[in-house]
Amino acid sequence: MCKHCVRNPFPDRDRMCLESGAYMVNMSKCSNCSKNNLKVEQVPADMLEEDISDSDTEEETETVTYNHVCGDCNHVVSRHKYKFWLEDGRQEYRMDCLLCGFAEDSISVMPTDPRKASSMEY
Repeated sequence: MCKHCVRNPFPDRDRMCLESGAYMVNMSKCSNCSKNNLKVEQVPADMLEEDISDSDTEEETETVTYNHVCGDCNHVVSRHKYKFWLEDGRQEYRMDCLLCGFAEDSISVMPTDPRKASSMEY
């Protein structure tokens, strides 16, 4: 990962969790070749650092990991990690990436969100 290639390392993206793509507004230029051309490189499963977690939740967790790589010189700009899981009737999302930023979101799987029910008028 290269903090010299990005304008702002790990920007706060609030609830904007992306499982694909790149936040190009935050890309400065490649520190090796000074180009601004990115491509995606999938990370092999054997290269991933495994989180220590319960085996019950591993079955319900979807993890997407890839590298943002310079399209010209293959310099690794950032590793993008996206995670989705179900917890207590909610869909939980998390994104962590030097280029794209950090974000978390939570959405109810119910037709009406109990956390927002008090703000609804009938």
